[in-house]
Amino acid sequence: MRFGAKVLFDEVSTSFTLGKRYGLTGPNGAGKSTFMGLLTGEIEPQKGTVVRPKKLGVLSQDQFAFDRHRVMDTVIMGNKRLWAAMEEREAIYSKPEMSDADGMKLGELEGIIGEEDGYTAESDAAILLQGLDVPDELHERKMGELQGGQKVRVLLAQALFGHPPALLLDEPTNYLDLDSIHWLQEFLNHYDGVLIVISHDRHFLNSICTHIADIDYETIITYTGTYDDMVVAKTQIRSQIESQNAQRSKKIAQLNEFIARFSAGTRSSQVQSRRKEVERLQVTELAKSNIQRPFLKFEQKRPSGKHILELEGVSKSYPKTHVIRSFTASVLRGEKIAIMGRNGAGKTTLVNALLANSPTVPDAELRKTSGYDGAFLSHGKVIWGHEAAVGYFAQDHKALIEPGMTVFEWLHQWDPAAAHEDIRGLLGQMLFPRDDADKRTEVLSGGEAARLIFCKLMLQKPNVLVLDEPTNHLDLESINALNIALQRYQGTVLLVTHDHDLIDEVASRIWHFEGDHHLTDFKGAYEEYQGVLA
Repeated sequence: MRFGAKVLFDEVSTSFTLGKRYGLTGPNGAGKSTFMGLLTGEIEPQKGTVVRPKKLGVLSQDQFAFDRHRVMDTVIMGNKRLWAAMEEREAIYSKPEMSDADGMKLGELEGIIGEEDGYTAESDAAILLQGLDVPDELHERKMGELQGGQKVRVLLAQALFGHPPALLLDEPTNYLDLDSIHWLQEFLNHYDGVLIVISHDRHFLNSICTHIADIDYETIITYTGTYDDMVVAKTQIRSQIESQNAQRSKKIAQLNEFIARFSAGTRSSQVQSRRKEVERLQVTELAKSNIQRPFLKFEQKRPSGKHILELEGVSKSYPKTHVIRSFTASVLRGEKIAIMGRNGAGKTTLVNALLANSPTVPDAELRKTSGYDGAFLSHGKVIWGHEAAVGYFAQDHKALIEPGMTVFEWLHQWDPAAAHEDIRGLLGQMLFPRDDADKRTEVLSGGEAARLIFCKLMLQKPNVLVLDEPTNHLDLESINALNIALQRYQGTVLLVTHDHDLIDEVASRIWHFEGDHHLTDFKGAYEEYQGVLA
């Protein structure tokens, strides 16, 4: 497949074996979703053939395609043969009179429904939905009544329904909370078909994959093992080829020197043999890697006071529900706190309550983000400490970037005294090519918008970072860079994320929303917290 001059992959021959679980990796733009489209049949290859099983489980990317259908029916539609038979049976039964041919057809349809486990379809679908935390009371609702995160779970159940021999999942953990991701890992580890999954969650890939199919160097290379195993093997193979090339180049240079010196003399047979050796030693041509690594480094203009934040009896409720119940905590400079809980538990509400009282995040900026209702707290106090300077990454981060400006203009406004080359240098660090400085802010992709917000935070140098779902639009390289930058950051961090590795490797403290909207405050790393829960 190629788009204009850009080659995604060329002359690729690969196979995916039953019982193995493959992670499909590569940076944003490498062609992962395109390759997935070739496997499902949505896209035809420009050259070559794709052989696939009759039944495929595919995670639908269109959240609105099933809005008029019941949740239960949407799941059962994952088995297309069963659903077609059930619809045809329904149509025959709705006729005022049935012919003999209809009776014969019904017998045939009942046979298909039996073969496809149609008589237990609703209970099988319900088990899947319950496992994905879609409560029973939603099973009879229309898909259009569900929130985005709930829809993703239903579409995931649809892909898993009917025991397909091949399961193709493109970013299945998007919009899932950590409990649901752990459930999905467990489910997929017991799946006995062939699994191909695209994910930017390193821990998820390491937990489920037996192999990694990596799109890079204009081809697809399959490595045995987890994502981390692939990174090591890929680096070693590349280094080995580069070392061999260096040795060959040196030898070729010596041979060419001999040829140039003696080609006109009496040693013609020796010259000829060396020419043949030069041909034999030709250097392996290395295609350029697609991988680009951003450079993130968070600094502080000045440190904050020792006591950076106090929460006293913080509560938030709406007319029919409590979100936060009387939470009291004291945060010291340099602590890194992961805010965790199920989707809808109140994590973003808590973040908004903290920021509404912050000295450096303007109310106007908060109003642009979803989930902010202007009424900060029902009860309690939020007190920021001396010299607190807060930098904010919103879950709805694209809303923080005003349209009608260039990327350069938008970034420069946060420090008008900064030199133009410093601004361009920051953009370059976050993988914006030089020409992209003139790109209009309204056309930025989700990933570009996220990287631009990080440029702003690096420019502002706050001593507190409040990050609400910062990894949603980042590729694996960018998430790894963020992980390292947060570990090295000397300031205070409040982090909402469902990325297991980010929580595990960055957080020194956990705030966890329980089912009754009380928060557990655990002073320790996530691994220790899991041990306490166990």
